[in-house]
Amino acid sequence: MKKMKKLKTITLLALVVLGTTVSGQNKKVNIEKSTIKWVGTKITGSDHSGTIKFQEGTLIFKGKEVAGGNFTVNMNSLIVTDLTGDSKANLEGHLKAEDFFGTEKFKTATLKFTKIANKGSGNYNVTADLSIKGITKPVTFELNVNGNIAEAKLMVDRSKYNIKYGSKSFFQDLGDKAINDEFELNISLSF
Repeated sequence: MKKMKKLKTITLLALVVLGTTVSGQNKKVNIEKSTIKWVGTKITGSDHSGTIKFQEGTLIFKGKEVAGGNFTVNMNSLIVTDLTGDSKANLEGHLKAEDFFGTEKFKTATLKFTKIANKGSGNYNVTADLSIKGITKPVTFELNVNGNIAEAKLMVDRSKYNIKYGSKSFFQDLGDKAINDEFELNISLSF
């Protein structure tokens, strides 16, 4: 009886160890220390910048190599950092409105790694599915991992997510009121 119990314990331990090795190690993102900084520009070259916060996130490692990642962003945490007062409040309200990110209906955006190529020295080429406003499209970017910090810069084409306001992809004759379709995200993950 004791041998049978011991055998079950060893088998269970082996399955746990093998399961950890096969599935990798999940490292939760510290959402208080991690940052997403955004920059949007007009055709004239003027820009606005701000931040947005993670709701949750996980990097998946196999050994010391990145093997996956899943992240959720709280779209209602979007703030403008280059303006103050009424101008800041007005732009934040506009960015959260339906013709931009529609945060009342679409409270989160997600990013899920689908393909990772290790370039060595903590650098990776990543392809991921980015979902904004219920629309999912692939994005590619470089990820650099150094210790417990990972950094990436993404260029996102908002027209692919039906974000129409001021977009030449949807409206003609906007002149200097047009806003570039691409916006920049600079991400720093602490885990």
